[in-house]
Amino acid sequence: MAEPVLLVEDRDRVRTLTLHRPDRRNALDQELWYALRDGIVEAARDETVSCVVLTGSGKAFCAGQDLAEMADPSVFEDREPGYRALMPELEAFPKPLLAAVNGVGVGFGLTVLLHCDLVLIDEQARLKAPFASLGVTTEASASLLLPMAAGWQEAAHLLFTEPWVDAAEAVRLGLALRLVPAGTVVAETQALAATIAAFPLSSLMATKQLLVAGRADAVRAAREREEAAFEVLVGAAMAAGTPPGSSPG
Repeated sequence: MAEPVLLVEDRDRVRTLTLHRPDRRNALDQELWYALRDGIVEAARDETVSCVVLTGSGKAFCAGQDLAEMADPSVFEDREPGYRALMPELEAFPKPLLAAVNGVGVGFGLTVLLHCDLVLIDEQARLKAPFASLGVTTEASASLLLPMAAGWQEAAHLLFTEPWVDAAEAVRLGLALRLVPAGTVVAETQALAATIAAFPLSSLMATKQLLVAGRADAVRAAREREEAAFEVLVGAAMAAGTPPGSSPG
């Protein structure tokens, strides 16, 4: 029997969702996109869960979209891309969502943090947003949320030059709350989540709703603009025989 691609653990009213494709640095294929979507939906509905922690297996947090799969259109014939299935549920998630960035985060491994309420990052972790170099553009409403978090010029620098961002820089840019000693980020994030989960769930959900209410429509609109731009870019690249992720030369 194959291992699940998403591990689920409950403790102290905290549910930990662990991306589990360590051999692929937890890159998201259709199976994992949908497993994460289902995990988010189930955690939202479960009254015994007050807080969720998102992390990754092994040495990586998340390497973003599995590019090998994206290059195969037949994968998407039976159902819509898992990213599109996940994002509305992630945007609407009604409970505190924390991230424990245990290792490298690339693409969605960075942009998902913009949808988390609190982020702790391992001191050895690094982040990167490689969209333009792959022939595509931002995702997960990063075109809106990244400038909100880091400021316009910092966001433009991250997107146009694609530097690696170390843990200290991630904190400075507002992508994480704080860095923690190597190997402790999951435990520290779960402890923080347990503190939060001890409060009444009704209060937590009301507070979360108020926090996101002012930006909800803008976040959805930004994602829809990004998806439209992505389709144009991918369509042009495919017509030219250079699918995203390949060299134009």
